[in-house]
Amino acid sequence: MTKDFIIGVGKLPRGTRNAITDVAGVRVGHATVDHGDAHTGVTVIVPCEGNVYARKPVAAAHVLNGFGKTCGLVQLEELGCLETPIALTNTLCVGRVADALVTHALREAERDGLDLPGTINPVVGETNDGRINNIRARSVGGRDVLDAIDAAGTDFAHGAVGAGRGTVCFGLKGGIGSSSRLIEIGGATYTLGVLVQSNFGRMPDLAVCGEPIGRRIASKLAVTEEPERGSVMVVVATDAPLSSRQLGRVIRRATVGLVRCGSYMGHGSGDVFLGFTTANSMGSPVGPDGCLELRCLPEDRLDPLFRACAEATEEAVLDSLLAAEPMRGLDGTLYRSLGEFL
Repeated sequence: MTKDFIIGVGKLPRGTRNAITDVAGVRVGHATVDHGDAHTGVTVIVPCEGNVYARKPVAAAHVLNGFGKTCGLVQLEELGCLETPIALTNTLCVGRVADALVTHALREAERDGLDLPGTINPVVGETNDGRINNIRARSVGGRDVLDAIDAAGTDFAHGAVGAGRGTVCFGLKGGIGSSSRLIEIGGATYTLGVLVQSNFGRMPDLAVCGEPIGRRIASKLAVTEEPERGSVMVVVATDAPLSSRQLGRVIRRATVGLVRCGSYMGHGSGDVFLGFTTANSMGSPVGPDGCLELRCLPEDRLDPLFRACAEATEEAVLDSLLAAEPMRGLDGTLYRSLGEFL
């Protein structure tokens, strides 16, 4: 099953790859752990070329439902920038992944002759993949994170890879999905891309392009009613010049995309959004007046970005479901691929 089925999502044009890496400078890498009862991994989003700590891309975070164990959001929200790549993994490996991001930042600083002031803010997101992966084994290590960073590129695998290896979405096999949109504002064309780690939702609630497909699948598989559980990480990248506050406004529209897919953000779901722009940097040289030069769009011109975030998030979730192959859980449950029912 290809992305052709979900081409009807939204109205805005897509980027060349229809992925977050359509935003120039953004790269994605995976390391997948898949042996014995370990089915998990790490996915890394590198936000820019060069040293992330030195550049400090302007960024924002939003927590819709806080049943999650992320790292680095407090400082990200306070200072409005990234200092490391963004890494996604499983719930119990957040600490290990954060430590590896610090190791990477220290190595980059030594390589570039950068004198770090003794503080680094690693940003890590997670979802609980314990239905398919023996999560207590904490199988993701520091080497996996560094390998994912080294492997990062503009073309990357989607589906049950990296941090999406063991996830379940709408009762089907979830994973890593991505999509992008092109927007015209004031005569300029900008790109907005989304990557999701999908691990949420109830099968009967699933909607594809507005069709309640989940009901038909649930009926066919005789699925019993269960509460929504799991989580979703949404990472938004853009080259539009925005402030951290404006980015916060944009990434909150990922909620629209999740709702269109059928989520109601249940009690046990951690719904966390991260976003950054490649157009503004808190690490830019300070001018003679002691100020940074940052550009941002007028508030009344943000609507196309709001739409782009909603559309790309919806399609990224569906992409994760279509790209993932079926897998069995630790209890023998078979988590099917959405593509089998379309």
